[in-house]
Amino acid sequence: MSLKPSQIEAIPAETERVARAAFPRGTTITRLRDGFTELYRDEDFASLYPRRGQPGLAPWRLALVTVFQFLEHLSDRQAADAVRSRIDWKYALGLELTDPGFHFSVLTEFRDRLLKAEAEHLLLDRMLAHFKACGLLKARGRQRTDSTHVLAAVRDLRLLELITETLRATLNELAVVAPEWLGEVAQPEWFERYARRAEDWRLPGGSRPKREAYAQQVGADGVRLLAALDEPSAPPAAGQVPTLPLLRQVLWTYFDRGADGSLRWRDGAELPPVGERIQTPYDPEMHYSTKRGMEWSGYKVHVTETCEATAVNLITHVETRPAMEPDMNALASIHARLAQRELLPDEHFVDSGYVNAELLVSSQRDHGVSLQGPVRGLSAKAVKAEQGYDLPHFAIDWTREQVTCPQGNVSVGWSTRSDPTGQTRIHVRFGRADCGACEARPSCTTSKAARRMLFFHPREQYEALNAARARMHDPEWKQRYRVRAGVEGTLSQGVRAFGMRRSRYIGMAKTGLQQVLAAVGINTARVVAWLDDRPKRAATRISRFARLNPRGT
Repeated sequence: MSLKPSQIEAIPAETERVARAAFPRGTTITRLRDGFTELYRDEDFASLYPRRGQPGLAPWRLALVTVFQFLEHLSDRQAADAVRSRIDWKYALGLELTDPGFHFSVLTEFRDRLLKAEAEHLLLDRMLAHFKACGLLKARGRQRTDSTHVLAAVRDLRLLELITETLRATLNELAVVAPEWLGEVAQPEWFERYARRAEDWRLPGGSRPKREAYAQQVGADGVRLLAALDEPSAPPAAGQVPTLPLLRQVLWTYFDRGADGSLRWRDGAELPPVGERIQTPYDPEMHYSTKRGMEWSGYKVHVTETCEATAVNLITHVETRPAMEPDMNALASIHARLAQRELLPDEHFVDSGYVNAELLVSSQRDHGVSLQGPVRGLSAKAVKAEQGYDLPHFAIDWTREQVTCPQGNVSVGWSTRSDPTGQTRIHVRFGRADCGACEARPSCTTSKAARRMLFFHPREQYEALNAARARMHDPEWKQRYRVRAGVEGTLSQGVRAFGMRRSRYIGMAKTGLQQVLAAVGINTARVVAWLDDRPKRAATRISRFARLNPRGT
């Protein structure tokens, strides 16, 4: 399909007449068309289509249908049916009442074009640019970010299921590209073990020896298949099947191969962290993770929105990342994307998961963004009844590269090192003679090294961290920081009304596109409600019983 850009035509007279009669006050969809006729244009999607070929459906219409689909949380088939049967949809799309619509697979093809062109954020970018031109969105205000978990479309597998299904998936792919060769290599018992899904028959349970014996057998079958694929007689196409690297990774994760070629099932202590392992061959990008006692397998989505008191709150960025990745790893990417859209805030409100000393400095230095969020407190020893000497009790002379302890002793060593995460840290040592004879040594250190050592950030990061730690005790800052809590309502809206918590698709790219489209749907609902002057801020719901509390809620 090629793209032949065309102008957005006026709504057919009969369609407009019927829509006005059916919806005198309009709907969210008709109000979007009335307020933003050229929200999307064919020219916005020129990079997604070839210049030659049979003309396809107007991409601006497909973009709007996609927005409406996620606005109402519909499947592709339901959305295609709505184009044929819904008056308000025909009104917004500028179609005749007799228009037959299109096949639902067109929506899948449109999303695939977005993914192949790496344009997952295109619909959100164009919407934000349009709202910005209309004065509904401004840069350099306040924004807030938080994350929530996303459940993958496929379930994670237990260990025996995992190794069985990974080998089975590889055999199924080989049966397509090299059926004759596989028929010669496959052992007769393989058809008993791998012809059906692992969940369709009873795997060995109960005693550990039976489970290990079964695992050893599957591992041996996998090694035998890999050896056959390494033979010169193996078809070249057989070595290119997508699940083959997964099979290798699973086998060498859970089995230890001896010098004589024998396999040993690894103990749990020998395995990598569970968050780094493959959970299923059918979606290798999903991972297991935990957060505050909650466990899930899938992804994590980070949502950023404006939070101005006198303007509509709009989602400015959505980013889907691996489930086990810390929140702070996403912040630099979020700021880079906002800078690209010219939508960086002056103040960015986040929770403690997004804040560390390096990000406090880099956000301000690189983007002029003041990162507002709590940071880790001091160690328990220093905080507990203010007993003991922690880092704030030591005077740092950055120019001379010396540190003076509370007893007046000066450090004898200053060096710059990298910690296990690759971050730069300053290492300071005090003299053994000074610490050994010091009467305050029990309050200073319990180390057996007979002298105190300090580790702290470089000067710029150290000062930024101390400033952030000090403002946490400021009542005025605490009041301003309360605005961050509003993003929890956005996540709730996304989960309850737009299906953000469950992935419709397999793979992080498709899941990320789903989250962006859900954000587009949320923005649509909010902008229309704002223009209609409907209530813009919903108060936190309080149960009827809680309202009876004489001490307040």
